[in-house]
Amino acid sequence: MTPEDIAAEVRRIEITTRHLVRDIVAGEYSSAFRGTGVEFAEVREYQPGDDIRTIDWNVTARLGSAYVKRYLEERELTVMFLLDYSASSGFGTTVRTKRDLAVEACSVLALAAARNNDRVGAVGFTDRAERFVPPRRGRRQVLRVVSELIGFEPGHRGTDLTGALEFLASVLRRRSVVFVASDFYARGYDVALEQLARRHDVIALQVVDPREREMPAVGMAAFVDPETGGWRWVDTDDAALRERYRLSGARFDAELEQTLRLRDVDHLRLETGRSYAETFIAFFRRRERMLWR
Repeated sequence: MTPEDIAAEVRRIEITTRHLVRDIVAGEYSSAFRGTGVEFAEVREYQPGDDIRTIDWNVTARLGSAYVKRYLEERELTVMFLLDYSASSGFGTTVRTKRDLAVEACSVLALAAARNNDRVGAVGFTDRAERFVPPRRGRRQVLRVVSELIGFEPGHRGTDLTGALEFLASVLRRRSVVFVASDFYARGYDVALEQLARRHDVIALQVVDPREREMPAVGMAAFVDPETGGWRWVDTDDAALRERYRLSGARFDAELEQTLRLRDVDHLRLETGRSYAETFIAFFRRRERMLWR
């Protein structure tokens, strides 16, 4: 892409997602993540307008009148995006590829983070970490991050999720929110993911194309592995084959879900043919409820 193309795409994303960033994501975002950086300061007597969820019931019961907890909020949150640019991310059979979906979804989250004056950075990886944008604050920084996400052209085709997770762990000096956008077609990354999740708030954005889960009956078709170049002819009219294909996809999703759950990593599934807005809204609202339990 030319610099002009990149600038036009940045502008398109800003305009088409402005409502989502301003009125939905940014508002829910603040509540969902600020709980990772607050510390207790004091209790004071309840005043009209205070959030009843902050009432300290132990103190209230002891003193006979309502008291609320007050917190000092961490001034600065670091939000990092780890994006998979391997060849498999270029697959797409609907309105966009998995890579396009991941880039736009992460761009929306980055713009939301910037509205909260958070530090934003990114890593683009294939079989190595190819592009690193250190986290900083400000509108210029977030526009740089979004431009890098859109315009980055990877030099390799493979996938090394383990190496990418380890690289990110090595460059993050403070607790951060980390969004990992990938199709997760990788092996052996469990330990690296667990180690990263111990220190940081990690959210997995699984990008999926519907044709990776349901094979259409279109006769003989060539199936190509985009990362290795290997290919084979497949008779898609074979109903038993299509069912095995479907079950394989379902098994992969179930195993990924278990891997993430066991490591306390939140999981959002994004599909190329669907809007991600409702998925984000539900996620942030769920996180907000969890923080106030």
